[in-house]
Order: sequence, then C-alpha cells, then structure tokens
Amino acid sequence: MKKRQRSYTAEFKRHAVERFELSDNRLALASELGVERAMLYRWQKRLRAEGVAGLRPVGRPRGSKKAKPEPVAEGRDLVLATQRIAELERLVGQQGLELDFFRAALQRVEEFRRAGSVPGGTASTGKSKR
Repeated sequence: MKKRQRSYTAEFKRHAVERFELSDNRLALASELGVERAMLYRWQKRLRAEGVAGLRPVGRPRGSKKAKPEPVAEGRDLVLATQRIAELERLVGQQGLELDFFRAALQRVEEFRRAGSVPGGTASTGKSKR
C-alpha cells in the first residue's frame, strides 16, 4: 500500500523549525507533528539557506491548472515599452562601439610595450628627465 504524501504550508514548516531548534527531544517533536525527523532537518536547512521562500511547496500551486498569460500592453503602454526598447538597444550598440575602441587601444599599448622591451634596451623608470 502506497503512503499518501502530505503537503504542509510554509507557515507550518517555519513554526515547526522554530520549535525544532528549541526542542530538547527532537524525535518526540517530530512524532507530535506527524513528520519524520529528517524532514525537519531538511526544512531547517532550507530556511537557513533561502529563508521562508525555501519552505514553499514544490510544484505548481493548488488551483492553478494552467499558467495565465500576462495581459498584452495596449495603447500608450505599448508605445512607451517600444520606445524604451529602442533606447536600450541604442545604448547597447554604443557600449559595443566603446568596447571595440578600448580593445583596440589596449592592443596598441601592449604592442608598444612589447616593442620597447627589446633585450639590451634601457628600462623605463616612469620618471621624466629634467
């Protein structure tokens, strides 16, 4: 006979973990709550790592058969969104050009340094002669 899996709310899990951390007899607490002690350890670990969000049930929320599509932006919202996208695309293009410029400049500086590091040449101290 297959055991039916129970579902617990995030609030129940949080409260159970709080009691678990203060409990002297964790096995008795697990029995009282009707959960396995290992489950309480898992909830404790998730609560510490992810906060209350880590205690949410896994899977689809109850009552949601299908993901509801977001409403389509109409009128002014659509125009504003389109303008914002165009502005961001221009910025990305401008940043790409600047990045190419700085890469080329860095390459020239590196080539200049390599040319100056010929064996037997004088080392630069970075100070100017007076």
